Amino acid sequence: MNHFFCSDYSRQLGEDIIGSATNYQTYILVECLQPWMSEAFQSKWVPDNLRVLVEEVQRRKLSIRFLLIANDQSHKVEQTTLLIYQEQEGLSNGYHKQEFKLPNIQQAAGVVRKWLSGGKPDYQIETSITRDILVCTHGSHDQCCARYGNPFYFYARNTISDLQLDDVRIWKSSHFGGHRFAPTAIDLPEARYYGVLDQDSFRSILTRTGDIEFLHKVYRGWGLLASTLQILEREIILLQGWDSFKYKVAGKILGQSMDNNTMLADITYENPAGSLYSYQASLVKDAVKTQVLKSSCHATQESLVVKYAIANLWLVDRKVASTAGQN
Repeated sequence: MNHFFCSDYSRQLGEDIIGSATNYQTYILVECLQPWMSEAFQSKWVPDNLRVLVEEVQRRKLSIRFLLIANDQSHKVEQTTLLIYQEQEGLSNGYHKQEFKLPNIQQAAGVVRKWLSGGKPDYQIETSITRDILVCTHGSHDQCCARYGNPFYFYARNTISDLQLDDVRIWKSSHFGGHRFAPTAIDLPEARYYGVLDQDSFRSILTRTGDIEFLHKVYRGWGLLASTLQILEREIILLQGWDSFKYKVAGKILGQSMDNNTMLADITYENPAGSLYSYQASLVKDAVKTQVLKSSCHATQESLVVKYAIANLWLVDRKVASTAGQN
């Protein structure tokens, strides 16, 4: 039995988890009965046509992340939920959701193929749900997600119920990266990633209240942005407070050194009033936080994990947009 827990190891090292959110144009979430195998789409309940589609998308290197999801009702209902979250172009504060209720999981591949080809699939529904929170509980992939993800899922479910957040839905999810930060979660439609979660931090994330400094510990980054830009975005959140969660954003790396040790990053925001402003920062390789570590419980070798720090931060521009709220 493997007694090494990568999440414990990461915490002992004091690893900074920012910059670990992954960036995809599309998330496709398919409700599927458990248990799931280590390679989720090889699981018993995944039909061949869906498995083939996932393999095709991977071969074509499309920016699409397929995940299996389940909740406490999945084994009791005769329908299958399919969620497609698509990144919005231009300045954006999240992804556009389409939800489908399928007679069974066999229909999922056909609906997704039609959507990918630009068609309008059947089975789409409207719902009052405005947030889907995914908690990785994929213990067959990494034991930390079982050890920490499963208990956290049940806590999170009860917290959402206690707060009477009827528009928030919680799911168990297959692996989406960062198991050494378990318990880890994605908050959709924004696609903000969190890790090393506990009861107090999750309640603050749900309600967007409390001392925002705790995000320094649990915020993995915003999936809308490249990993290096996530460092700058966290710094701006800590400066701006919870109001910044309402802003639309676009970011880019303006330049970098040949050895990638220094970068110039830019993030442009639009607030709800339509005001635009940009922050720029010099990012430098952080020799202290850059570490060699085992990235998973079953890793046979250690990996170099490069971290960056903000050397300088400044406000570049501020103006009122001609059309408030325009993408």
